[in-house]
Formats: sequence, C-alpha cells, structure tokens
Amino acid sequence: MSAASPPPRPLPQSPEYARLLHHLRVEAQWRDLPGGRCLVQSRRFGPLGHVSLISRGPVTAAPQAALDGLRALAATCPGPLVVNAPALDADGLRDAGFWPLLTPATVGLVRLGAQPQMRARLKAKWRNRLRRAEAAGLQVTLRPLPDRHWLLEAEARQQKARRYRGAPPDLWTVYNRVNPGQALVVEAQRGSEPLAAGLFLLHNTTATYQISVTLPEGRAASAMTLILWQAMTALAARGMHWLDLGTLDTVHAPGLAQFKLGTGAVAQTLGGTWLHLPWLAPVARRLPAALCH
Repeated sequence: MSAASPPPRPLPQSPEYARLLHHLRVEAQWRDLPGGRCLVQSRRFGPLGHVSLISRGPVTAAPQAALDGLRALAATCPGPLVVNAPALDADGLRDAGFWPLLTPATVGLVRLGAQPQMRARLKAKWRNRLRRAEAAGLQVTLRPLPDRHWLLEAEARQQKARRYRGAPPDLWTVYNRVNPGQALVVEAQRGSEPLAAGLFLLHNTTATYQISVTLPEGRAASAMTLILWQAMTALAARGMHWLDLGTLDTVHAPGLAQFKLGTGAVAQTLGGTWLHLPWLAPVARRLPAALCH
C-alpha cells in the first residue's frame, strides 16, 4: 500500500453508510477510539435488549490501540457488543473478554490506477476472456442506479432461487437517494437486449462491488468480465483508489472466488466475528488460544 493511496475503508465504516442507516432510523453513531474512529450500530433484539455492532471496524493502522479502544468501549456498552473485526490479534481480543463467534472471512481488494498497470495485474485466463468480450461488440453503459432497474428484480429472484440471504435489493436505491450518484449500475447489452449488470457503491476513495446478475447469453459472451473491467477503469478515472470485491468463498463458491482473484485482487483475511458480554468475558479470557484462531 503506497503512502499516496489512503487505505481502503469498508462500506460499513463509511459516512455514506452512516447516512443510509440514519435515513432508515437505525441507531448509529461514530465513536472515537484510541486506535481510530468507528461506526457503531445499535438495535433492540427482544430479551437481549440493545445489541451494538461494529462491522469491519475499527479501521486502524494501530492494532494494539484499537484493542484498548474496544476494551474501553465494551465496558460502556449496557448489552452485547458484536465486533466483525479487521485483522486484529485474536489473543488480544480474547484477553479483552471477547468470545469468538465466526472464523475470519477473506475479501478481495483491487488497487485501482492507470489502465496499463491494472491490465498487467490481470490473470492470463481473465485477460483472455476480457479480450473476447471486448471483441464481441457489446455495449457497456454506466449510470446512477434508478429507482427501478431489472438488476434489482433479477437479484431478488436469484436470492430466492439459490437460497442465499442478501440485503433487500431495493435498499441500494435508498443508498443512492441519500448519497446521490454514489450507486452506479454498469450494464452490458447486445443491441437492446441486456446481458448482465453489476452494482457498485462508492464511498470516499473506495468502491464496493455489491450485486450482479448475468443472463445465459451474457455468460456465453463473458459479459461480466467486461463489466468489471469497465467499472475498474471508470472508478479509477473518478479518483477511486480501491475496489472491494467482497467475500472470497473458496469452499462454497470457488468459481466466483477465482473470477474475483482473476482481476489481480489481493486476498485480505479479516479478524473474525467476536462477542463481548460482561458475564461471559471472564470465561472468554480462559479460552484455549487454539480456539480463537
């Protein structure tokens, strides 16, 4: 990471996401910790009362200070505190009284920049698919997400058909409403026929690849490869430094993980999901270290 490039800031730790939460009347506030500023969400969950959540934060270059900050924050939370941490030290989180809930996920991050540099980082197979897509005569458009778009309806059907849970697709039209022009849909067509589309959310100098749908004709034409490349070049031209491709799941979705890595993305392992409860903290501190890694 060069000194000239600010570190990638995850979507859940951005002012744009905070604006979305406030619009949805979700309690969220910025807290200044010794290791950095972080966005803390709070919701009421029945008998558990208020549950606080720090998602993908705190973003910090000082992990030890961040741990001290989380320890201090946990002491002031009246109820459970869940931290979906960046790569903080597991032993340090355990010693701070956090209980491990989920093992660390891995995300793909693309450094954006000049086209020749980005093209040189593409994997050979990905680059070959891109050449074929570029020669296929597809039209690619990029525009702010409208209130109605076939991508959102297709994503809702895709979630149901493939039985996975994602954010309600209409949520991203609200994101664009409260952050005008910061939700971009990139669409590939042949003539007037849509082949594929992807949604990218902009936040500060980072963009997040949020959802995408490829129709059968689009798969045959490698339309999503062209969409992702066009998005990378357009985002770089807008001054974005990073593209967050989301989770790399090599077990349940190895093909998608390889597609994301083909862009030249760097795999970044996060720090897992941890729970702090006052009565559970002493037990968590006695956990064997092997259970926290």
